[in-house]
Amino acid sequence: MKLGGVSRVLLIEDDLAVREGLELALTRHGHRVRAVESGEQGLDRLRMDLPDVVVLDLMLPGIDGFEVCRRMRASGNVPIIMLTARGDDIDVVAGLEAGADDYVVKPVQPRVLEARIRAVLRRIGRDQAELERHGDLTIDRAGLVVTHRGVPVGLAPTELRLLLELSGTPGRVHSRQQLLESVWEHGYFGDSRLVDACVQRLRAKIEDDSAAPVYVQTVRGFGYRFGPV
Repeated sequence: MKLGGVSRVLLIEDDLAVREGLELALTRHGHRVRAVESGEQGLDRLRMDLPDVVVLDLMLPGIDGFEVCRRMRASGNVPIIMLTARGDDIDVVAGLEAGADDYVVKPVQPRVLEARIRAVLRRIGRDQAELERHGDLTIDRAGLVVTHRGVPVGLAPTELRLLLELSGTPGRVHSRQQLLESVWEHGYFGDSRLVDACVQRLRAKIEDDSAAPVYVQTVRGFGYRFGPV
C-alpha cells in the first residue's frame, strides 16, 4: 500500500468510455492503473497484480460486481470501492454486505473517486505498516511471512533473517562479514561460505532466474545488496 508514492489501482468497468476516462484521470493523479472490462478479467488481475485498491463496477456482464466482490473478499483484504449507477439503498447495502469498503455513485467525478481511494488507503495504512512490497515480492515483517506473486514462500529461519536484513535497507551493500555478524551472530572468524550458500538457497526460492537475480544482488568485491527493484 502506498500513500506517499504510487498506488496500484485495479479498475473493473465494462463501459469503455467510463473505463478510459477514469483510467486517464487516476493516472493523472499519480496512480498506476490496470483497467479491465469484466469480472473474470478482474479476478485474474487481482491474483497477478496484487493491487493496493480495487474500483469495481457493480453492473458487469457475466460475473456481476457483487459476486466479484465476494470472491475478492474471500481471498484477501484488498480495499474495494464499488461504482453504482444510482444511490439505491438496496445496491449500496448489498455491495457493502458483499465486502466493499466504500462506494461512489455514477456518473463518477474523478476528484471524488480519488478522495475515496486516498481515504480507504489511509484507513488501512496503520494495519499494513509492516507490509512491504518490492516488485512481485511481499514481506510481512510483523507476521514473518513472505509471498511471491501472492504465493507463500517457505523460507528456513536463516534464509528469512537474511532476507529481512538485506531488504531492510534496499540498495545498501552489506559485506559478508557484516551479514555473518547480524544474521548468524558470528564474530570475526565466521565462515563467509555460510553467507554465499544461504544466498544461493534464498535466490532459488524468490528469484525468477537465480542466475540473474533482481532481489538479492552480488556486488563483486564487496558483498550483497537488496535491489533496488
